[in-house]
Amino acid sequence: MALKDQIKTLLQEADLYRHQGLLTEAKTKYLRAAEVIKKNEQIKNRDSLIAAIQKKIASLEADTERVEQGPSSPRLSDKAQDLIQKLFTFADTDNQEDQALQGAIALAKFGQFERALEELGKLLDNPQVGVEAAKNIINCHLSLSDTEQAVAQYEEWLANDRFDSSQMERLRTFLEDNLEKKGIKKSLGHSPAVEEPAEEPQDLGTPDEEFIDISSIGITFEEGPSKGSMVEFDVNFQSGNIISLIIPSQDKAMIETLDTGHKLNDIQFYSPIAIFKGKGIVSSKTQIKSGPKQGDFCLDIKITST
Repeated sequence: MALKDQIKTLLQEADLYRHQGLLTEAKTKYLRAAEVIKKNEQIKNRDSLIAAIQKKIASLEADTERVEQGPSSPRLSDKAQDLIQKLFTFADTDNQEDQALQGAIALAKFGQFERALEELGKLLDNPQVGVEAAKNIINCHLSLSDTEQAVAQYEEWLANDRFDSSQMERLRTFLEDNLEKKGIKKSLGHSPAVEEPAEEPQDLGTPDEEFIDISSIGITFEEGPSKGSMVEFDVNFQSGNIISLIIPSQDKAMIETLDTGHKLNDIQFYSPIAIFKGKGIVSSKTQIKSGPKQGDFCLDIKITST
C-alpha cells in the first residue's frame, strides 16, 4: 500500500472507531498514523499534519466521558456505513463477490441490520455467494430475535425456486439447527426434489476447503478467569473460514485475554453434520456501540487448521 493511502486509511479507521465510540481503538489508529508520518521525512507539512492529529487525540480524550455515557444512535450515517463495508472486511482475496459478502456481514456485526439485509439481498442470485448470503440473512433476523421472519424468508425461497434442492436442504438444516439452539423445534418444508436419506450419512471427517456451516464452538481457555475450562459460544455470522461471535457485555471478563492476534489452540467446532477439533486466531475484537447489540462485543475468529 502506498504511504499516502496507508495514512489515509489509518485516519479513516480512527474516525470510524471514534464515531462508534471505540475511543481506545480510535486513539491507537491516530497514534499509528502520527508515527508513520514522523518516520517519513519526505512527507510535506509533517509538523502540521502531526499537530492536526494531536488535536484530534486531545478532543477525543476530552469527549471520552460524554461519548461513553451518552446515548448512541441506533443507526449510523450512510457515510459511516459505507466505511464499515470498506474497512471491516477480512477477505484474503480480490474476489469482488467475497468482498461484497463480507462487507454486508460487517454491517450486521455493527448492528446495521437494515442496510446489511439490503446488501445481502443483492447477492442472493450470485452463484458464488448466494447461499452464504441467504444464511446470513437468516442470521440477521435471528440476531433481531425475529424467528418468524427467518422462517418466512426460508419459506419464500422454498416457494419461488430461487435455490436448487441441495441448496435449500443446506438452508433448511442451517435454520432448523439455529432454531433448536433457541429452544424452538420446528419442522420446515423440504424442496420437492429432496428426499430423506435412507441411511446415516458417512463420517465427513474434517471439512474441506469449502467450510461447512459452524453453528457453535467450544474454546478451551489457556489463561484468564476461564483458564482450563471449555466455554461454548454460538456462531452469529460466518463467511468461509471466518466465524463471528457476539459476546454479551456482562461476559466481558471471560474474553479479556482474547485480543487481536491471540492464538486459540484448542477449539471444538460444532456443525449440524459433524463435530471436529481445530485451531484459530482472533482476527478482531470490537465493542458494538449502536443498534440492538449495543455494549456487546463482536469477536471474529479465523479458523487456521482442522
